[in-house]
Amino acid sequence: MNTSATSSMLRALPVEHRERLMRIAREVSFPQGTRLFEEGARADRFWVVRTGTVALDMRVPGRRAAVIETLGHNELVGWSWLFSPHVWHLGAETTTPVRAYEFDATTVRALCQDDPALGLTMAQWVGDVLAHRLRSARTRLLDLYAPYGSGDPL
Repeated sequence: MNTSATSSMLRALPVEHRERLMRIAREVSFPQGTRLFEEGARADRFWVVRTGTVALDMRVPGRRAAVIETLGHNELVGWSWLFSPHVWHLGAETTTPVRAYEFDATTVRALCQDDPALGLTMAQWVGDVLAHRLRSARTRLLDLYAPYGSGDPL
């Protein structure tokens, strides 16, 4: 499970920005095995996990979806809502019962547009999460599918 500071909204956003976002948050619960989103679908919301875990996965032709990363407490689930064309790049499924804060992407993007400081903070937070997820995806896919010993020589 990722515990980096970049994923935690509590550590990444200044108090005033976090409080503005939390005013529009909606508390939601999902049973284990719920698909939150599918790769290629419209990204219209995101979540911050309160309890439970969510697996991010990637479709692999001819194989089962590969789990890229498992997210938990205080972590951001979904970043595609911030970047055009607002389409999910991965899929996500709850691996345990999950309680989370859900945010409407259109509302958050409007807040960011109206308050450039909030927008910059959100972009930096989500960008840091995105960079981490790309590194995780690369590492995980190499672990799963690269021939043994195919890494760069020391």
